[in-house]
Amino acid sequence: MPDVDTPPSLDVHALYRAMLVPRVIEEKMLRLIRQGRISKWFSGYGQEAIAVGTAWALREDDYILPMHRNLGVWTARGVELRPLFCQLMGKEGGFTKGRDRTFHFGLPEKHIIGMISHMAAMMPVACGLGQAFRYRDEDRVAVTFCGDGGSREGDFHEALNLAAVWDLPVVFLVENNGYGLSTPTSDALGTTNIAEAARGYGIPGETVDGNDVLEVIDQVEAAAGYARKNGPVLLEMKTFRVRGHEEASGTKYVPDELIETWEDRDPVDRLTRFALANGHMEEAEVDALRRKLEAEIDEIAEWALERPEVESTVEAERADLFAPFAEHSPLAFDPSHVAPDGPSSEKRFIDAIQDGLQQAMEADDAALVMGQDVAEYGGVFKVTEGFVEEFGTKRVRNTPIIESGAIGASLGLAVEGLNPVVEMQYADFITCGFNQTVNNLATTHYRWDQPVGVTIRAPIGGGIGAGPFHSQSMEAWFAHAPGLKVVFPSSPADAKGLLLASMADPNPVLFFEHKKLYRSIREQVPDAPYRLPLGTARVAREGSDATIVSWGVGVHWALETADAWAEEGVDLEVVDLRTLVPWDRDTVLRSVESTNRLLVLHEATRTGGFGAEVAADITEEGFKHLDAPPMRVGAEDLPVPFARHLERDIFSAKSKLDAAIERLVRF
Repeated sequence: MPDVDTPPSLDVHALYRAMLVPRVIEEKMLRLIRQGRISKWFSGYGQEAIAVGTAWALREDDYILPMHRNLGVWTARGVELRPLFCQLMGKEGGFTKGRDRTFHFGLPEKHIIGMISHMAAMMPVACGLGQAFRYRDEDRVAVTFCGDGGSREGDFHEALNLAAVWDLPVVFLVENNGYGLSTPTSDALGTTNIAEAARGYGIPGETVDGNDVLEVIDQVEAAAGYARKNGPVLLEMKTFRVRGHEEASGTKYVPDELIETWEDRDPVDRLTRFALANGHMEEAEVDALRRKLEAEIDEIAEWALERPEVESTVEAERADLFAPFAEHSPLAFDPSHVAPDGPSSEKRFIDAIQDGLQQAMEADDAALVMGQDVAEYGGVFKVTEGFVEEFGTKRVRNTPIIESGAIGASLGLAVEGLNPVVEMQYADFITCGFNQTVNNLATTHYRWDQPVGVTIRAPIGGGIGAGPFHSQSMEAWFAHAPGLKVVFPSSPADAKGLLLASMADPNPVLFFEHKKLYRSIREQVPDAPYRLPLGTARVAREGSDATIVSWGVGVHWALETADAWAEEGVDLEVVDLRTLVPWDRDTVLRSVESTNRLLVLHEATRTGGFGAEVAADITEEGFKHLDAPPMRVGAEDLPVPFARHLERDIFSAKSKLDAAIERLVRF
């Protein structure tokens, strides 16, 4: 570290202590793993200057989104050490109740949001936080970390691009520590300076000596100051990982001379030399502080090791999967199991969705919409036509083509108490945001008790000759991800009430809208806002001979078929699930108890479809009421063909429905 003038405001003694705390914890954890008393440790030994310097440079209400080597962020932000050690060791008393390890959680009161294991996934989340700051005109910034390897991930580039085009107050911090797991950075990147990536997005980029804590503080302060006023900055922190990827990996793949070179640049040693050489501390003071911290950390670690293992019950774990409904929500309209009475008007399916979305945004200033072409153009299906004129560009925003980036940003918005609605241009394209949906949105509340009020609107389904990439029905994929709610209405009145319920829900909701229904069906829809409870099915047609369970366009196929079979003397009951997660087992069971036969119909391909879940559950719960085996009707196990007759006559589940009913009622 160079001999420089210390800024008058810098308390070197306090900074030295902040650097030494994570180093002493590191040393203790490394001893414990060598002793076989803990099983895993991701070491940030030798990288403390980045974490501590970043936390030191920021204000308390600025967010930091660190990774698993950034222990110094947590300690420098004053996180209590006893629960932190319980968290690190998976003991009772940790922050996540044993549901996630090390730093995979958030502490909103400390403005820290930890990582998920998927590299760079938190960078779009930081964009959402920055968007919230801009929305409220707050002088705050979010700093998000990733490693050199993570800088190759799509989320890194989507986040940089989003922050650049929206001028978001985000600092992207890359720890270039020389290696991925065992792959040298030089083998994974086409450049040795990641900061150069900033030029591609028209933002500032700086390379920083990440082992010089004073330089880190200076550069992060400057970057944060710029970001608050102007927009994003990319900082590349040059450092080195002198330990393994995780301690069990070892470092045999690293040349000894390289480790020796970087050990000479150790950030704690450099700060020690600086403090002594410039008269900020004495040798005796340094030694005394180390002994004091070693004793404190040793006592806390040993205490944590003796803490009991985490215990729970199935009931408690299930109860924490979803956040409870907030009765103070501005969208807490009185719920009803059916659309309420009162003034109504005839609306198409698309009109009802537009009406519900518009009323939600009128009632809740925190509600906003973002997606591709949703502003002036009104969305590819025109659901948000006219919205930008009514609500403004802060609340109705066009995103770049970045499904993952947009969904990740919605999490940041939700953490800051906003109510984002993300429109997928087509439901098929949500595959590009699959990780953010099922690993980030879905798991957050269960892991660290953070409500995630995000609604993803997704036009779904076929029947319009759009081919394999604009016609899929993939609802079953998401029903398999605990923590997501999945809504799939079939009628205009249901679509409005369920959309308002989805936006009022403090959990992530996938709201599927069948695009063939947008302009092909209409009915009377109440003019006032209302909520239909998620998880409540409706009996769309009463009958006595068999039950057809469906959702979306399948309900219309079932009703049409039921009318035809009625002429043959067969009376079919049709149950519209409306929501798949949660789904209404009780209504289906009551229907089967009456009709004694069950057929589940869905537009999606048959194998692995959600109909299998319904059929299996009803068989387990209501087997004694069944006079025939439950039957499933789904599409052919093929990509959706483009030619209309191939889709209609060969692929479609509708083409197989009559034959299945024949087998069911004649069994």
